[in-house]
Amino acid sequence: MKLRKTAAVAAVVVALAASATACGKDRDTDDKKADPGAGSSAPAVPTYKVNTAADVKGSPVFEKIKGKKITIGTKADQPFLGFENPSDKTRSGFDVEIARMIAADLGFDKDHIEFKTVPSEARETQIANGGVDLYVGTYTINDERKKQIDFGGPYYIAGQDLLVKADSDIKGPDDIKGKKVCSATGSTPLKRIKEAKYGAKEVKAQQGYQLCVQELLNDTVDAVTTDDSILKGYAAQNKGKLKVVGSPFSKEPYGVGLKKGDKALRDAVNNALEAHMKNGDWKKAYDATLGQSGAAAQEPPAVDRY
Repeated sequence: MKLRKTAAVAAVVVALAASATACGKDRDTDDKKADPGAGSSAPAVPTYKVNTAADVKGSPVFEKIKGKKITIGTKADQPFLGFENPSDKTRSGFDVEIARMIAADLGFDKDHIEFKTVPSEARETQIANGGVDLYVGTYTINDERKKQIDFGGPYYIAGQDLLVKADSDIKGPDDIKGKKVCSATGSTPLKRIKEAKYGAKEVKAQQGYQLCVQELLNDTVDAVTTDDSILKGYAAQNKGKLKVVGSPFSKEPYGVGLKKGDKALRDAVNNALEAHMKNGDWKKAYDATLGQSGAAAQEPPAVDRY
């Protein structure tokens, strides 16, 4: 997994987004745990100072939620990224931590964050209609989506790859000719793998990657394709049974989705990301979550202030 080198972080980060100096309380310690899929030796996720003086002037979304709660869309079935524990409904993963650090800088503690599971095909609609205030969930920034919403970030660069059985002879995208491949409905990887140059015999769409992984385990498909970050989580859950090919064939910059035209909120989100990349929280969050898949953290990417 290759990440772009970060650009120099802005010398001054506005007070509303500077969690390193913000006043307020720490996130409660009951959230200081690694992803449920991680081993017992996994490091704890960091805590984030809540900026109780946060104010995003000129942001319609922030004015609506100020002093109340923030609703953040994410995934629930992606180990190490966006995962909801079915037994106690707690959320964990790298995307969840990115969401929490941004929320803290915007003035919201854990009790004032509502996570909402939103499938890939409903993301733009939920953001545009106010169903969620932000969306953090392996959300690739691209020009087509920018016509409908805005993005903060990127905060991570992934690459499309293939998850296969441990004894599979598939070594890369050139080997899926005549094979059956599964991906998630509405996702960028699904659209890409349908391209004629890959020659898949069948491309199956499922409502979530967990269903695709189950098809792979059941031998009804030959491979699952999506971002390598997601696939590594499933490989870690199925050690000895599944593996990631390790031959990425795209670049997927993950962004924070928000309502189009809300520049003030986009700037605040970018300020928060840069602050947490600079103070080490980004790296700590990665190590406690996605890092448990065995892939070391690279330099965080440069935020694109378009």
